Amino acid sequence: MTAGDDWVECRIDDDDDDDVDEGQHSAGKEQINTPPPPPEFACRSNSALPSPPPSPPPSPPPSPAPTPPTTAGTPTPSCPVSRDPFGINRHLKVEVSNVLAEPASHRSLDRVWGLSLLGFETTRVWTYRVLSLVLAVPMALLAGIFLGLLACLHIWCVVPCVQLSNTFIPCLHSVWMCAVNDYISPLCSSFAVCCSQIAVSLSNNKDWSSASHKEAV
Repeated sequence: MTAGDDWVECRIDDDDDDDVDEGQHSAGKEQINTPPPPPEFACRSNSALPSPPPSPPPSPPPSPAPTPPTTAGTPTPSCPVSRDPFGINRHLKVEVSNVLAEPASHRSLDRVWGLSLLGFETTRVWTYRVLSLVLAVPMALLAGIFLGLLACLHIWCVVPCVQLSNTFIPCLHSVWMCAVNDYISPLCSSFAVCCSQIAVSLSNNKDWSSASHKEAV
């Protein structure tokens, strides 16, 4: 009895196992029985997504508002320009009631009163207009010349002289005070000391005049 007699030859049929595995794999491919997932984990990809709302159609551009036709002869209203913005002639605002007034006890006819008021206003307005037509332009020219001359003299003569004086006078004051303190004051003091010893005596004028008269005779 040898070691080779103890060996037993076993055949393993791999083909059958392979056939069984292939059959199960093909069956699994054909039908896979898996339980459905719970509703909270269910995929929502298959559900229909809400479609976006349709975009509104483009609106047409607004048409310009029609402008009313303007005629060339129609004047446009404008604000009146104030000719006395600072009120320098405010005291000349004289009305009819400031000059003409009738008390209750003395009344003229209504037509006479109306014509008087009309005549007063017309005379006042047209007298001023005629005189201003004659005198306004020349007087305005004279006033402009006078004010221009005054402004020129003030700007180019008066103000420079004043400014130069304000600059020069302090220097002149210093020089003058130095001259007075150093020269004039000692000289005057010396002259006063010299003159303080002079004595003047006055005699009777009558005696002197009579003596001179006798000598003349």
